[in-house]
Amino acid sequence: MSAAIKVGLVGARGHTGSELIKLIAGHPRFDLAFVTSRELDGQRVAEHNPAYAGELRYCNPSHEELPTLGADAVVLALPNGKAGAIVAAFDVAGVDPVFVDLSADYRFDPSWYYGLPELTRGRYAGQKRISNPGCYATAMQLSIAPMLNVLDGPVQCFGVSGYSGAGTTPSDKNNVALLHDNLMPYALTGHIHEREVPHQLQHPVEFMPHVAPHFRGITMTTNMHLSIAFDRDEVLARYRGRYADEPLVQVQDDAPWVSRIAGKHHVEIGGFTLSADGRRLVVVATEDNLLKGAATQALQNLNMAFGLDELAGIPL
Repeated sequence: MSAAIKVGLVGARGHTGSELIKLIAGHPRFDLAFVTSRELDGQRVAEHNPAYAGELRYCNPSHEELPTLGADAVVLALPNGKAGAIVAAFDVAGVDPVFVDLSADYRFDPSWYYGLPELTRGRYAGQKRISNPGCYATAMQLSIAPMLNVLDGPVQCFGVSGYSGAGTTPSDKNNVALLHDNLMPYALTGHIHEREVPHQLQHPVEFMPHVAPHFRGITMTTNMHLSIAFDRDEVLARYRGRYADEPLVQVQDDAPWVSRIAGKHHVEIGGFTLSADGRRLVVVATEDNLLKGAATQALQNLNMAFGLDELAGIPL
């Protein structure tokens, strides 16, 4: 039997950290080396996440202690701006695990592999430092990519996320009372994902995010102007051909509903609608922001980094 691959999780208290614990607990090769949380320090992981049956307890080590904890891989599930100090501590200690960073800190750093496997798998060449894409950015890129070579002008993306995307730190964007019967727009220009997607696709994108009262799931409505006219069958053929071998991208005729994607590990793309002249296309995508938008994608990247089946441990 192959030895377990030890995965450390920094920032385990958040929603994504909880999903990662579940996925690692069910993985055939991965095992938890440590999980950090200031608030839960000393408490058993199993008390907060029944999917994990071991005796491991949350810990709150210093940055300097982390390299001594025996992890083959470290997942950083922290707010933006926090990853660099931890990576530096491993560098100082001369310890070189696989890193998967879920924040935006390294998404623009060419020395880190940008891990959206369905689009960037061909660029993976054994890099041990992997930047996980943003949740909105995943839906945007998968919606746009099949039409990338026929775009004419900026793409407009209208995104609506459940409030779990705002994290666990209290704010207006995860205040259930304020969100009740409401749709909350924010960061309508200059959002980090509005910079991330053009950086990856090398095409301008305009992004308008909103938060809705549901807990999890993203709806992304993408408006594309095209350089040549298409009919609907041609568009469907492009999307179905591009994602035919991608189990975590499902192309369908109808516009997907966010209520049907919660707890699922794939992206659904559909609702393909063309203007009368065939040169404007609107596409709708849904994904669970905590899974394919974060934890599931991190597991894909970890699997690739250790030469495993990319879908190992991902319930299909």
